[in-house]
Amino acid sequence: MKRLVLVLALVLSGCGLDLNTALPYKVFPGSIQPDESLRGVEITVGSKDFTENILLGYMAEMALSAAGADIIDLTDLKGSQTARQALINGEIDVVWEYTGTGWINYQGNETPVTGGEQAQYDAVKKADLERFGVEWLAYSPLNDQYAFAVTEAYGEQHGLRTTSDLAAFLVQNPDQAVFCLETEFTSRQDGFPAAQRTYGLTTTEVKNFGIGTIYSAIAGGTCPVGEVFTTDGRIAAQKLRVLDDDKKAFPQYNVAPTVRAEFLERHPNVRGPLETVSRELTNDQMIELCRQVDVDGKDAGVVARDWMVSKGFISTD
Repeated sequence: MKRLVLVLALVLSGCGLDLNTALPYKVFPGSIQPDESLRGVEITVGSKDFTENILLGYMAEMALSAAGADIIDLTDLKGSQTARQALINGEIDVVWEYTGTGWINYQGNETPVTGGEQAQYDAVKKADLERFGVEWLAYSPLNDQYAFAVTEAYGEQHGLRTTSDLAAFLVQNPDQAVFCLETEFTSRQDGFPAAQRTYGLTTTEVKNFGIGTIYSAIAGGTCPVGEVFTTDGRIAAQKLRVLDDDKKAFPQYNVAPTVRAEFLERHPNVRGPLETVSRELTNDQMIELCRQVDVDGKDAGVVARDWMVSKGFISTD
């Protein structure tokens, strides 16, 4: 085992990935019971580098650990493309993905699928399997979409409820067209370019931030408008108003575990523990979990573990 971890560490370090070699918390079975076919199977779980996806990564690790697998923790990879390539290249075995991200960023489409969550999921599931050999397991009710936000006071002052309201306001007030955006969102086709195409947004200046600092930048007046994730607990904490995407510029972003098809063929029973978690996730629950991490300062692993215990999926003794 030590030799395997050393070899894997050398491989991943060459790709710029930092390897953590253990699940951060010891867990035991709950309603997720040991599965003999998974006992001792080494599974590397990755995540992207924002709070929600890190929480999901820990949840997957704990679910699979309770089922008997040996977990290698590779959460907090920097950027969507890094996590995606790590999955395709076999450096990780499981990562939670978002249907809109898969459809636009990985499949190269410019517009969302119409027809709602199921239609978007079905389209990306089919395309990803055919083109990249990636399987999407059952998608979750959790749908973390992009949106623009302003402070409640600013929104009330200028009558802003929708992104169409914002677009009309900025035409008349171009000096206010200053956006706080994450670097990745600025260029990805399901991000700011999609909003500009759909709403014709006037843009005077774009200031790039890490996603974690955008919320306080909006609240502090650095930018009148900023990009947010709709499940982020800092929206309420910073008293922000999320503007409705009334013209549906942004795709559906239901989350689902993704694995390589050949990995799923070898270990089909990973589906059960992962989909058990997926079915129970909701936007309201994720807002609360993210709030505990980003506002209260709790450790993401602890928050994920406590949620898994509260659902009865795992136990801690």
